[in-house]
Amino acid sequence: MSMGNAQEIKEKIKQVIEKKGPMLPTDIAREIGIDSLFTSAFLSELVSEKSILSSSMRVGSSAIYYLKEQTKDLEKFQEHIKGKKKEALNLLKENSFLVDEKLEPAIRVALKELNDFAIPFEKNEKLIWRYFIVDENNYSSEEKVKKEKPEEPKKEKKVEEKKIPKKKKARTNTSQKKNEKFFNRVKEFLNRNSIEITDIEGIAKDSLTLRIKRDEKDELLIAYNKKRLTDADFIKAYKKAKEINLRYLILSLGEPSKKISSFIEAIKNLSDLKKIE
Repeated sequence: MSMGNAQEIKEKIKQVIEKKGPMLPTDIAREIGIDSLFTSAFLSELVSEKSILSSSMRVGSSAIYYLKEQTKDLEKFQEHIKGKKKEALNLLKENSFLVDEKLEPAIRVALKELNDFAIPFEKNEKLIWRYFIVDENNYSSEEKVKKEKPEEPKKEKKVEEKKIPKKKKARTNTSQKKNEKFFNRVKEFLNRNSIEITDIEGIAKDSLTLRIKRDEKDELLIAYNKKRLTDADFIKAYKKAKEINLRYLILSLGEPSKKISSFIEAIKNLSDLKKIE
């Protein structure tokens, strides 16, 4: 295919997106009458040239391609977002702005995964999330209310609190940072092994539960933020996976106990277990 023809195809792709709005590669390929593989190659070139944009969000395994002025139109693809990410998105959409430190860990992590819709910025040394079509300058009411409060009530409130809530908040922030650090470590491991996170099932004190796609198959991942695993940890993971009918993968910072390792080794070649009647 000559460069002239290649340029014509790229122009045709841009025209189709301009007319139809944000689109998936398969739909673009059908519109221009070109094989999907070639279409994907042209789309990558157009993104590199900054002629079009691609979403971080995936529909199946495909990104969405759109023009800069069509950013708002990404909203129509939000129906493909599920689980904790959907909960975080609805919360942000409803409030326009969210203060990061006030959110539960699972929501904070989910917002970081919603790159197309959750935009972070800093205000008075605080991390704030804004809904992608809301202007950052609209975030002022909370800080304004604080500034307008008289000094006297503040002093009275300080005396009444006796520093107890402050200590509790410090412990909460430490726990949140620990969870986020562990999540990032798990995410890096999954990226290195070409495993995709498709949803966040939950974040507990010492564990992280994610839906993943490995070798094009859906699985459940339970990552334990500790070095020693017990039989209770394996049973908990098994029960959770059984609830949603998925195979499961376990990650940890160390090795299982010798007892667990021996048990796993013992049942590897077990073909069946029957009761004598």
